[in-house]
Amino acid sequence: MNKLLYSKGYTSLVVAMYMAEFKLRFGSLKWYVRRIVEAKSFEEAKELAERYAKAMNKGEVSWELADIYESDKPLTLTEELVEKLEKV
Repeated sequence: MNKLLYSKGYTSLVVAMYMAEFKLRFGSLKWYVRRIVEAKSFEEAKELAERYAKAMNKGEVSWELADIYESDKPLTLTEELVEKLEKV
């Protein structure tokens, strides 16, 4: 499990990264988006993601939490990653 160390004032907080996948709907259209969630536990990450979806449901697009899982590293496109994929 990949842990990040953050300093906040006098206390240190160790958090893990999770990937939350949300299903968005607008009329007959549907698509998915992902967000990185930083939390101390899976349960906290799920709660935070559910609160995020609820907060985003203020417009015409409907947000629903589809899945959440632990993420070792954010999905970052780098030159190194693209070169590895091009070699395959």
